Amino acid sequence: MAPDKSAIAEEVEALEDWRNKSTVTIEEGAPIIGVSRGPAYAAARTGEIPTLRIGKRLLVPVAALRRLLGEFEAS
Repeated sequence: MAPDKSAIAEEVEALEDWRNKSTVTIEEGAPIIGVSRGPAYAAARTGEIPTLRIGKRLLVPVAALRRLLGEFEAS
């Protein structure tokens, strides 16, 4: 069965908008760094991905994610 084109479009749009947010969920952050959900949660547990826990939610600060990806390195 072919993937749902509207679901793919929504995922691409979400990936394009992540830099405009303050935080993203682990599920949103995983494809940004190129891993699946499981390895993303494992990296969050070990501190490789910086996170904030608010209640039951585990969030990744976008500024920390951008630093992790090297977007703020001096050129």
